[in-house]
Amino acid sequence: MSQSLSKIHIHLIFSTKNREAIIGDAVRDSLHAYLAAMLQNMNCPAVWINSVTDHVHILFELGRTMAVSKVVEEVKTSSSKWIKTQGKEFAGFGWQAGYGAFAVSESNKLVVEQYIRGQKEHHKKKTFQEEFRAFLEKHGVAYDERYVWD
Repeated sequence: MSQSLSKIHIHLIFSTKNREAIIGDAVRDSLHAYLAAMLQNMNCPAVWINSVTDHVHILFELGRTMAVSKVVEEVKTSSSKWIKTQGKEFAGFGWQAGYGAFAVSESNKLVVEQYIRGQKEHHKKKTFQEEFRAFLEKHGVAYDERYVWD
């Protein structure tokens, strides 16, 4: 085959440093727009982005020549710098060091998108830690609890 083709959807989840509840309504929409623009510039178009006060969910299409780790590094570094320009209350802002990235099949894309859309309601019942542990277990990811929450 002379052409390289791919379509890989990634559900990316990461938290604010120490799960600080800092992503409020005043910055949320602008943050989502910034993240979407960054992903588009990396040829990794966002399908859906949503956040609550202490973490972000992003469903995006991984660009054919991109590595997940490189996309995450760029997204977190650049958005952290950007959010620090949004007001004094964000001067010490940071993302957690780690992240979760999970492959999403085309047949499950809509289900994941709906899940991401419903974050506000979802987190009335479940903490970020409970949610993230459930994702790790659902996807069979081995982890050490001591190092997940940096």
